[in-house]
Amino acid sequence: MEFDWTPLILTLRLATVTTSILLLIGVPLAYWLAYSSFRYKFIIEALVSMPLVLPPSVLGFYLLIAFSPQSFLGNFLNKYLGLQLVFSFEGLIFASVIFSLPFMVHPITSGFKSIPQNLTEAAQTLGKSNFTILKRILIPNIKSSLLSGVVLSFAHTIGEFGVVLMIGGNISGQTRVASIAIYDEVEALNYSNANMYAFILFTISFSILIIVNYFNKKQLKTF
Repeated sequence: MEFDWTPLILTLRLATVTTSILLLIGVPLAYWLAYSSFRYKFIIEALVSMPLVLPPSVLGFYLLIAFSPQSFLGNFLNKYLGLQLVFSFEGLIFASVIFSLPFMVHPITSGFKSIPQNLTEAAQTLGKSNFTILKRILIPNIKSSLLSGVVLSFAHTIGEFGVVLMIGGNISGQTRVASIAIYDEVEALNYSNANMYAFILFTISFSILIIVNYFNKKQLKTF
């Protein structure tokens, strides 16, 4: 059977888009979690961390119910925004963002918390705004945390199975990512193709981790 590269291309596209979105929402969310004095912040922290302990099939099931055309939310999105999240690539993106959120937010939050408080206090006494402090002082000092968050989110999205299968199904060229393709090939006893998909994903993930470890080690040597 001829090897189909589409699931791998779709997987890399999904991981790239998901990681980009997570970076945009992860930095402000991590900043808020690190510095906010909100009394019930622990509830938000628990919600962010839920994908770490919640079975992927459970999360995928509830997303499937929430965004099905029969539900109020799914019907609203489809009717007024023309957006169908069930069995679509857009649905995979949404589910992946939720499922990989802690892998982006946790490293960045730890990075923010590791910065000495006197740096921000000194900037505040000079009249710098919170946005300027974030842009000029905080973010440049958490480059390794940002890199860890990006890599972990990208690698985690590549390996997703339960969530993407529940919300996206198995539609060739649209939602059939590499992890689902591996499952299909194994069920069809086509181990050569399954091995090819698995080996490529393994190589990508391993290469990414090597690059991250190299840069982190290099950065530590500069201190």
